[in-house]
Amino acid sequence: MEENNHNNYSSKYLCKLLVEYRKPILIILAVAALCAIVFSAPYFITPLYKSTTVIYPTSSNSISKVLISTTYQSEKDIMNIGEDEQTEQMLQVLNSNRVRDKVISRFNLMEHYGIKANSKYPITKLNKLYDARIKFRRTEYNAVKITVLDADAALSARIANEIAEIFDSTMNQMQKEVAIEAFRIVEQEYNTLVAEMNMLEDSLNTLRKLGVFDYESQVEMLSQQLAVELGKGNTQGVNNIQKMLDILAEYGGASYAINERLDNDRLQLSLVKSKYEEAKVDATEFIPHKFVVTSAFQAERKSYPVRWIILVVTVLSTFLLLLFCIVVYDQSKDFFRHEAEKEAASKEKNKHLRKE
Repeated sequence: MEENNHNNYSSKYLCKLLVEYRKPILIILAVAALCAIVFSAPYFITPLYKSTTVIYPTSSNSISKVLISTTYQSEKDIMNIGEDEQTEQMLQVLNSNRVRDKVISRFNLMEHYGIKANSKYPITKLNKLYDARIKFRRTEYNAVKITVLDADAALSARIANEIAEIFDSTMNQMQKEVAIEAFRIVEQEYNTLVAEMNMLEDSLNTLRKLGVFDYESQVEMLSQQLAVELGKGNTQGVNNIQKMLDILAEYGGASYAINERLDNDRLQLSLVKSKYEEAKVDATEFIPHKFVVTSAFQAERKSYPVRWIILVVTVLSTFLLLLFCIVVYDQSKDFFRHEAEKEAASKEKNKHLRKE
């Protein structure tokens, strides 16, 4: 009951103070409101226009693995929207220096933001403004929202849309750096195999000119023919066949080894060639790495500053500060008055004691 009376007393006390000091309060609040209106004007705070772009990552980054590879098994489709992993990768790339530097260079943001190159810490100032005005965040549906604030509404929309394209080119550039090196290695292996097979074919051609075609079948056929000629007693035929057998004996082993090596190289070449074709596609072709859900457009109204919020916050905070100051002033006034009354009563008491 005492607490309720105290609260009621406090409310009445505050209302009494507001009524008592209503004129200075209204004057100060009016001045604060006027200052909020004036200092939130474009002359003091540059109005900024907001543009947003919403994009989704693709589920796969390798065109050869998804489209032409016959050995790579995956449920991913190039037309599918990416999941958590791809969204996180997209955010990392968007926040990277590669994207930042391209955006700054393409739109000459240092000059646009009014930062002089010969000023103190120009890059630090530029990066702070960039981070304050260009933001990337993940949405609840695993998309990435690109938000750009700028004093130029048209430029704001251009930057937001261009960042989506810069992301694509940056991803392709990063992948091409690896893909080109991989293609160089596979191409070197492919060319080495082709050169080796050409050399083996040349060796076989030389042996064919000597009459060595198929070592095993030739030996079998000539052995049968030799027996026939011996049965006939054909010395000339026997000598001719023996010469052929001597040639096969000298070069047949080499012919057999070369053919075996060629068979192995042909098998290896078929495997390397598939890798060669995949690496070539990755190194030379480009694919989009994003789906654009919402493109940015030129804003018709500024997004910052919101002047009515500034006005309300300024008036409310001024009112609370004023109320606090008035309470302190009134309490201190009562305190000094009570002290003065006590001092006067004490003097009066001492005066009566002296009289007695």
